[in-house]
Amino acid sequence: MLNPLFLVQPASAQWNIIDIKATTHMRAVHAVSPSICWIGGTKGTILKTVNGGKTWITFKVPGADSLDFRDVHAINKNTLIAMSAGESEKDKARMYRTDDGGESWSLVYQTTQNGVFLDGIDFWDKNRGICLGDPINGKLFILTTEDGGKSWVEQPLESRPAAEPGEACFAASGTSLLAFGKSNAYIGTGGSKMARVFRSEDFGRTWQVSSTPLPAGPTSGIFGLRFWSKKNGIAVGGDYKRTTDSTRNVLLTKDGGVTWELSKMTNPAGLKECVAIYQKTDAIWTGETELRSDDYALVATGPSGSSYSIDRGKSWRFLGKEGFHAVSFAGNVGYAVGANGLIGKIDKLSFKKTKRKLVLVEE
Repeated sequence: MLNPLFLVQPASAQWNIIDIKATTHMRAVHAVSPSICWIGGTKGTILKTVNGGKTWITFKVPGADSLDFRDVHAINKNTLIAMSAGESEKDKARMYRTDDGGESWSLVYQTTQNGVFLDGIDFWDKNRGICLGDPINGKLFILTTEDGGKSWVEQPLESRPAAEPGEACFAASGTSLLAFGKSNAYIGTGGSKMARVFRSEDFGRTWQVSSTPLPAGPTSGIFGLRFWSKKNGIAVGGDYKRTTDSTRNVLLTKDGGVTWELSKMTNPAGLKECVAIYQKTDAIWTGETELRSDDYALVATGPSGSSYSIDRGKSWRFLGKEGFHAVSFAGNVGYAVGANGLIGKIDKLSFKKTKRKLVLVEE
């Protein structure tokens, strides 16, 4: 007896691994353009390429040998803000800025205030930015800048969003904080009894919060956020103690982050720490208009590999087994980073529909 069996034949795409001959652990990456990319890592290390990853310049920020740069944000090819994650009591909560392509660095934020642990930074434009830290005195820690990161102001305790007991953010990729559009900001959390998303429409001055169905606990919750229109967005996460668990690791919103639903189709493999937008062209997207669904894809990365979606996060295709912590795209060119000097580059994803081949199996 012959029974029909359909074999799925996904279209191929893969990362090009770049050997930088270093063992730096990296969780921060920002692609300024297809050819220019900045990376942050351990031991005060910053890397930059200006030729599409063919060669990399390594900078050691003076006085930062003990720091782990968990997030970087490039204003342009010469200006970068680098944020270190670590205990403020050990003087590891700092930010640096360069205006000459990494040749010199200025310390623009430093605190020894008890309990400060910075998680991420992001910018709306070349002047306005925001920095997120774990809760202090029951409130999320928030800094803002209006001069391109040259100076930072701590938001008043009374205006900062209240956290649940144990609630915190993950400094895994710098993307649990998102500045989007003209003035919107989003924060994804975990660590407590539920994963939540905080949202602001006024540069982080006031906040609202929404509960989500994504599981949360001391080691689990939301790790990364991304929007592709004012209403539509995605949150990814999981449990960093169970990195291969793919259950309930993607959330989708259709109302600007007010409500969130779990993806109802296939999920990307394992814990996902970051999600970014791939575009078919190398045009820089500002977030002011909605991307056409056939012009972009979502790429999610984590310790157990990377996946991509061409249907707004509803279903996912395997992209590679490499354990990238963070990924950043400039149009159709993306750079991803991980442990032990791992850097990947990709510039083409397949938008072809998955093929199903009919095979007859004899019983």
